[in-house]
Amino acid sequence: MSGPTTLLGFDVGSRRIGVAVGNTISGSASEVGVLDVHEGSPDWPRLDRWVGEWRPDALVVGDPATLDGGDQPARQRARAFARELAHRYRLPVEQVDERRSSQEAARRFAAGRAAGTRRRHQASQLDALAAVVILERWLTEPGARHVPEPDTDATP
Repeated sequence: MSGPTTLLGFDVGSRRIGVAVGNTISGSASEVGVLDVHEGSPDWPRLDRWVGEWRPDALVVGDPATLDGGDQPARQRARAFARELAHRYRLPVEQVDERRSSQEAARRFAAGRAAGTRRRHQASQLDALAAVVILERWLTEPGARHVPEPDTDATP
């Protein structure tokens, strides 16, 4: 991708999906919010509103590989979500290695609490903060990016 790009980033979990917005002009990202997941499906109407509001040029989904780079159910869930985003919004979707992003988000949240800028009741926003970490990684570590793998379970 070249030129100024607005991005929405996602930290996919089984119960919540953290969402962040970022851009290549500032090279920064900020929290948008959290999507609840019910019966395996995210709150699509809420995400539709956010996509309409932010008008992203591309979408970035965290790739939760195991520490040794292997597969796991969370990774399969993130890949399926990435494919659904591409299909639903007809936007480019990339994934970025998100290993240790949740730990980094927790560290930032704790630092915010210590500084008085975060409150305990805001802990639900931890997933959105993890999405910020994912987008920042996409912005600063081009080698960590990749296109989601195709759905190998789909029949032709």
